[in-house]
Formats: sequence, C-alpha cells, structure tokens
Amino acid sequence: MSRLPPCERSRIRAVRALFIRLGAERTAEGRSLRLLREWLSPVQRMQFAEKEYFEVVGGDTGRRYRIYPGTMSNVCEVDETGHPRLGLCFRTMGELPIGDVMLAQKIALENCESGVLAVARSFVPGIFMFRRGRLLG
Repeated sequence: MSRLPPCERSRIRAVRALFIRLGAERTAEGRSLRLLREWLSPVQRMQFAEKEYFEVVGGDTGRRYRIYPGTMSNVCEVDETGHPRLGLCFRTMGELPIGDVMLAQKIALENCESGVLAVARSFVPGIFMFRRGRLLG
C-alpha cells in the first residue's frame, strides 16, 4: 500500500474504516457507540470523530472534563490550556458496552458533577494514559 499515491492510500483507509464500522454497528459495542454519538452535541461529535475524545462541562463547577474511549480510568479534568490535570475513575455498575458507559459518564458529569466527584477515585494521569487508538470503530 505504501507505493500507492497518497489519495489512493487515503481512499483505501476510508473504505476499510467503513467496512469495520458497518460490521461493528451490528454488535452491542457498535450500537452503544451509535447511541453515544446521537447524544453528543455537534461539537462533541466532531471532537470524538477527529480526536477520539469529547469534552463536557461539569454542571456544578463549570470545570472541563475530557472523556476518552474506555469504561474506567478514561476521564480527566483538563486545565485552561487543555492539558490533563486530574484523572477520574468512575463507572457504571455491571458490564455495559463502552458507548453506554461513556454516555453515562457524560450525563453524570453534566447533571450531577458533585455526586461523581464524591465517589470517583482520582489519579495523576500518566503520559500514555490518554492516547489515541484505544477505539477501533
């Protein structure tokens, strides 16, 4: 594939991503990610598509939080410059698909931030903790 012109490589990657997405949307994980995208604002949806995370504003303090793909240790508070400041570990009870967990985290932070902060475990985010590529679809 490396000998193809850049536009062909890009087209092949796009077709491959489309096939992966179509197959994945038939699974519980895929359906949960579709539901999550439906609940995101246009800005959050664009962030999620381009950067594989989206930001929410806490309903009580107005702090900004970034939610990365994952079911735990995937949320961090970001400072004014957009750098991770504090990691938060909180999740739903029971095993749920990744999109459902991320949607619950979004709703919780936006509507009952103080309750989340009361139960979440905080940690200092590591350099590789929040990186791209944790999500396939």
